[in-house]
Amino acid sequence: MATLGRMNTLRVIKYYDFGMYLEGEDLGEILLPTRYIPEGADLDDMLEVFIYLDSEDRLVATTEKPYVMVGQFAHLRVKDVGQAGAYLDWGLMKDLFVPFKEQRVPMDVGKSYTVCVFIDNTGRIAASSKLDSFFDEEDDGDFEQGQEVDLHIASRSDLGYKAIIDGSHLGLIHQSDIFRDLRVGQDVTGYIKLIREDGRIDLTLQPKTGKVVKTLGEQIISHLEMCGGSSTLTDKSSPEEISREFGVSKANFKRAIGLLYKEKRITLGDGVINLVK
Repeated sequence: MATLGRMNTLRVIKYYDFGMYLEGEDLGEILLPTRYIPEGADLDDMLEVFIYLDSEDRLVATTEKPYVMVGQFAHLRVKDVGQAGAYLDWGLMKDLFVPFKEQRVPMDVGKSYTVCVFIDNTGRIAASSKLDSFFDEEDDGDFEQGQEVDLHIASRSDLGYKAIIDGSHLGLIHQSDIFRDLRVGQDVTGYIKLIREDGRIDLTLQPKTGKVVKTLGEQIISHLEMCGGSSTLTDKSSPEEISREFGVSKANFKRAIGLLYKEKRITLGDGVINLVK
């Protein structure tokens, strides 16, 4: 069955100067305008097309693939704001509409926002930045503490960053757990830090301490080698300096330094770390 807002493989059933008609099954015949017809396409060919509605709410097909489809999310730029809402660039001639009531915060031209695409109650394709309407904010047994997950940084607040977890849930990276630059729209690897009693999910960008320390130790060795065997970045340095260089907390940096010292791979001087050669 052909599906609105998704890619479909449909058969060509009619051919006119202005375009081809495709067999849309329950959706009826769907026009593929001439400008989208692949070279050499003919009757009975099967074409992969995206189905959406034109400016007059008529079903239409295109061989162009949008950046995002119904049931998916993406970080998209606002092209225009009108009387009813905002219009996003999603890779098609007709922009993607976000009604004002579906905007988590008012959208501005030129800025980008993470949105979900859905079919509204009028049967039109629309988008929403109110992500809590589309993703679970409470764990339902899918995750466990320490688990590695894929994160999409969706929005920022005073508490930290809201992130989409594995495309299915929402969690929070608290400001106190951020030790490197993040930007909204970024895709990163993260970890389940804590599943709270109410089911809410806290996230972190660092794996368990032991793994962090081991990996960080090798980064410190590489840093020392690049610096000619010594560095003034030590356990006495500020958290900001350590975060800027390694993207980790000062506590983990001190643990890594301590492990390297025990392994006799470095020596500690007055305000300096030296690589043992």
